Amino acid sequence: MKLSIGKEQILLGLQAVQNVVGSRTTLPILSNVLLKATENRLELTATDLDVTVSCSVEAKVRLPGSATIPVKKFFGICRELGHLEIELETDERNVCTLSAGNSYYRINGLPAEDFPPLPEFSDKKHVVVPQEKLRAMLKKTSFAISSDESRYVLNGIFHSLKDHKITLVATDGRRLALVEEEVDVSPESEGEFIVPTKAINELNRLLQAAGEVSIRYTDNQVSYSLKGEKSPSILIVSKLVEGNYPNYRQVIPTEFKERVTLVREELLQALRRAEIMTSDKSNSVKLSFTKNNLAITANTPEIGEARESLAINYKGTDVAIAFNPIYLMDPLKALDSDEIYLELHDELSPGVVKTNSPFLYVIMPMRMA
Repeated sequence: MKLSIGKEQILLGLQAVQNVVGSRTTLPILSNVLLKATENRLELTATDLDVTVSCSVEAKVRLPGSATIPVKKFFGICRELGHLEIELETDERNVCTLSAGNSYYRINGLPAEDFPPLPEFSDKKHVVVPQEKLRAMLKKTSFAISSDESRYVLNGIFHSLKDHKITLVATDGRRLALVEEEVDVSPESEGEFIVPTKAINELNRLLQAAGEVSIRYTDNQVSYSLKGEKSPSILIVSKLVEGNYPNYRQVIPTEFKERVTLVREELLQALRRAEIMTSDKSNSVKLSFTKNNLAITANTPEIGEARESLAINYKGTDVAIAFNPIYLMDPLKALDSDEIYLELHDELSPGVVKTNSPFLYVIMPMRMA
């Protein structure tokens, strides 16, 4: 393999793929990046066997070929090189030489044949979504993913493709975020699957504001192919979480007594301030709704007290309910609408945050002291 490539291009590719490589791996090949040079493209691929990320960038290829080299060392060298054009060459012993200006490096690699191959996907189970749309959907749900490994089916985002809609759901048992968008789903592409947290984190990092993403899936794998006009082509492949996702529809309240319209940013700022006066032991804030007023209070005996008052349009009965402030702030940070609606039944029933878009967030109340 022999090629020359711009420093910016190689860094773009390495930054896209190197995140999935763990610092402690038992297989040496998993510390390496696979380089594959063909027809004026260099494809870089990294994997931890659960999630694989591949990125294709422009290069002047003089001799096609492939090799693998340690990704962290390779990235470190490329980042520090002063010259903007890098010459890259590998020999039959998998030794890679890098030269740029007055800099010269040799890195020992491993055979490309030892690198885990990518799984095959058919076009049967396949939908296309604008990248910006999927990015917004993940932003509105990924904060609610559970990190409790004993309930592993909740360690990811549930995807449902049916009725010409894509539905994403995340829950940790104490709150649930759901968002829906219309997409073109053919009958044979309909299905459900759970994408693990690590793959979701990579998607959150790599999805762009323009272009499309093609989602393909099998019984145990999913792939996201990201294509944009100016950004490089990126492929993310992940194993799916095995198991059945709980029936999330059951926990969504179907009736409420009061519906309050609130200014999102104003509520968020008031909660941020009140949350300062909570502690690990006492991590709740009380929301008291009275005529045209919302009082937010936090009372922690060992720290002190916070009281915030917001003027709101409210004509309902007086109601008070306590929530974990972090859980209530998470959706407010992720949404971009000016107004939100809070639906309440009583102090012991879950609250529901809604917007004018197909989004809803269920949050369990806390005991009031």
